[in-house]
Amino acid sequence: MGNLSFGRSTKQGGGLRDGRAPDIVSDYRRDGYAIVRGLFQPQEIVAIAEAIDQIHAEGIGYGRSFRHGNLFYNVARLEDGEPVVRLVQWPSYHQPTLNEVRTDPRLAELLAPLIGSDLKQIINQLHWKSTKGGNDFAWHQDCRFREPASAYRNLGESYVQTGLAIDPHNPESGCMRFIPGSHLRGDLAMKIETEVLSTAMSDDALRAVGLDPADAVDIILEPGDVALWSPYLVHGSGPNRSSHQRRLYINGYVRADACDRGEWAFRAGEPVSFGPEQALVHHEELRSRPDPHYI
Repeated sequence: MGNLSFGRSTKQGGGLRDGRAPDIVSDYRRDGYAIVRGLFQPQEIVAIAEAIDQIHAEGIGYGRSFRHGNLFYNVARLEDGEPVVRLVQWPSYHQPTLNEVRTDPRLAELLAPLIGSDLKQIINQLHWKSTKGGNDFAWHQDCRFREPASAYRNLGESYVQTGLAIDPHNPESGCMRFIPGSHLRGDLAMKIETEVLSTAMSDDALRAVGLDPADAVDIILEPGDVALWSPYLVHGSGPNRSSHQRRLYINGYVRADACDRGEWAFRAGEPVSFGPEQALVHHEELRSRPDPHYI
C-alpha cells in the first residue's frame, strides 16, 4: 500500500464536514440507505484495489472453497472447470491495507450519528462480480444472516452495513438494487429456495411479501463512494454484463452493547486492533476446528 495513511484527516476523501452528514442520517432513516460520494480518494482506491487483487489471487490459488478460522474463501467453478472467487470473509486478518480501511476514522464519523461510537464488526467481506456469471444475489434482507438471533438485539437500530465501491457500479456491471423504505416493515421472512448468492432476482419474490418491483432503484456508485444500508432493507443485484469486474468491499458494524459477537472496530470512535485470537462471529466451529481446511 505504499505510505498511504487512510482517514487521518476528515478533509481527505471529502470527509463529512461539508454539510452532508445530516442528510445521510435523514436519508438512511427514511429510505433504509444512504450514499456518500467520494469518501475515499482515487489514490486510496488504487491501493485498496491492489490489496483486493492479492486476496483474489489467493482464492484462485486455493482452487476451491477454503477456510481458516473466520477467514473464508468462497470459490466456485465454472462449467469449464475454471475457478471463480465469489467472496472472501475476513481478509483483514492478514491484509494490512484492508484492515486499515475497516477501522478508518471516516467510517467511524459516518456511523456515529446512526449507531454510536462503540462498535463491533460482524461483516468484513469482499465481493467480486466477474463478467463470467454465477454471482447474482437474489432479493433478500441481511437480517436473515444474523444468527443466532439471540446474539443480536434491536437489529434495526443497532446495525449498519457499508459497501465501498472499487469499480463503477451501474446496471451494466450488476449494481445493487434497493427497495426504498422496505426496511420499515422489519423482517419479511423472505423465502429463498436456494442460496442468496448465485440466485437471480425475481419479481415474484417481491410480490410475495407485498412489495412492488417497480419501486426498485439502481444504486449507482463510482470508485470511492460508500453506500450504507439497513439489515432490513430488501436488496439484490444482477449479472455483470460490462467489460470489467465489479468489486465491493463490505464492512458491517453493530453497536457493541447490542451484540454478543464480532470483532471490535471502534471504541469511543477510535480504531481498535485485532486481539490475540479471532472473535466468534458466524463460524460456529471456530474453536473446535480453527485449522486451515478445504470445504
